This record gives sequence, C-alpha cells and structure tokens, in this order.
Amino acid sequence: MKQHFLSIGECMVELAQIAPDTYRRGFAGDTFNTAWYARRLLPQTWTVGYLSGIGEDAVSDEMCGFFREAGIQTDALRLVPARTVGLYMISTEAGERSFSYWRSESAARLLAEDERFLAQHLAQAGMVHFSGITLAILSPQHRSSLCYAIGQARAQGAMVSFDTNLRPRLWEDADTMRAGLMLGASVADVVLPSFDEDGALFGDATPKDTIERYCKAGAKTVLVKNGADPLTGFSKAGGAFELATSTVDKVIDSTAAGDSFAAGLMAGLATGKSLQDAAKAATILAARVIQAPGALVPEIFQQGEQP
Repeated sequence: MKQHFLSIGECMVELAQIAPDTYRRGFAGDTFNTAWYARRLLPQTWTVGYLSGIGEDAVSDEMCGFFREAGIQTDALRLVPARTVGLYMISTEAGERSFSYWRSESAARLLAEDERFLAQHLAQAGMVHFSGITLAILSPQHRSSLCYAIGQARAQGAMVSFDTNLRPRLWEDADTMRAGLMLGASVADVVLPSFDEDGALFGDATPKDTIERYCKAGAKTVLVKNGADPLTGFSKAGGAFELATSTVDKVIDSTAAGDSFAAGLMAGLATGKSLQDAAKAATILAARVIQAPGALVPEIFQQGEQP
C-alpha cells in the first residue's frame, strides 16, 4: 500500500464564541479534522494530504499555513480564482451551541471541476477518505466525477473510507441525498454511518439493515456508530461483531467525534491492526475528543494519551 493518506472535502474558517462579544478564529471541517487526527496517529513514514479548493485571498493563504504547520500537505489544494473559503460561526447561549454558515462562494465547491487534477492526486494515495458533506457541496456533475475518480483509485489499490455524515440542508432534497450516499458507498471499502441519521433517512429498523444496504452497494466493511450504544460492525472477511463504546462521564463537545473515529480506524488499519482492534482504538480516541471543547484537541497527543 502507498503510504499516503488523502482526505477530500471542505475546510472552513471557524469562529467560536469564547465571550459574549468575542470569537476565536480557527480552521476545521469534517474531513479536514480526520486528516488532522490521522497525521498525529500515522507513522512519519506516511504522508497526509488534503484535496480541496482554495481561494487567492489572505485567509486562504493563512489556511494553507495552518495545514503546513499541522504537517498536512497542500499540493492537492486546487486554486480557484475569484473564490474564497467557507466560514461558520458557533454561538453559545445557556450552554447550547448554534451554527451559522457562509459557504456559497467556497472554492471547495469546485474541488472536482478538474478531472485530471483529481486523477493525478488520487493516484498517489494508499488511503482515501471522503464524506457525505464532501458530496453534498458539489454539483451533481462534479459529484459523479469525484466518485468516478475515487472508484478508479480504489481499483488501483487504494483503501477508501466514506463517512456518510448527513447534512440535509446541503442537499437538493432527500431523494438526492439518499442517491448521493449510495453513490459514495459504491466506491468505498469502508462505510461509516451513524444509525440515528441513516436509519431515519432510509427507514432502517436496526443497524444490521444499515449494514446490509451498504454492503449491497459495494462496501467491504461497514461500522455503524450509534451514540453511546455498542458499535455494530461487519466485514466480508470477518463477519459481524459488536463493540462497546468507551464510557464518558461528561460530553463537553461532540464536534469531530465521527471525524476522529474515522482517523483512528484508518490509522489502525494502516499500521496492521485487526478491524476490531482498530475500531476499539477509534472509539477510545473519539471518547477523549468529546470530553474537550473544539474539533481539534492537541492536548490528547501532548499528554501521550492517544490509543
């Protein structure tokens, strides 16, 4: 396997409220969060890159600098003139968080516009990660182009993971969302749905129904997350299993729980762990992440606590 992990999607400017009139700026986004955690979990013999679109303005340059400081390669960031990066703002009231988004002019919406660019960077990857959000921000044509390119990379030996990560407001309608998720699953080896989201969207009665549907689409492995309830997994090589989640005394911030889980799982598989051992390590990492504020929690690694 080529030792290059490539994550695909949209990183955004994050404005997080830290006082009534004060916001702290950062950078985050579901598949970027996965790349950030993967960089900290994978051996240094591995490289980690992020494929997206980016603008020509100052904040785009600052985002690139943040990537480099995090050890994430930026050569797969496609420059899109006259565009910028998306932004979201987190407001807090009485302990509850609300999100506002500005992403209509995001360069990431055009990340799949250049098919040769896609093929060039996907050909270098041993592992590829994308999500339902990645597909939702694209036009139908670019959605198909991206999945075709990922499918080609998979056929050439890359291991592909797909986090369904539903954001209904980003999709044209529910039918298009269902079709998009099944398209993504059809080019993935590993599908990572959340039962509360997928079950409601597709009418799945149990996690086993979710597994069966994605396996029929072409996935080799499906791990269904279900909050604090056990994770339900299946692989065509090893069959079905259940895995208890880690006990968490208090959830501080659930942001990036699934993103860090994906990173922990794929990093475990990349370094030779069995599926169940990799999934266990991923649940431990996600449990630690949700006990701290924010999507990116460097303290876990500074303390040497990673699984």
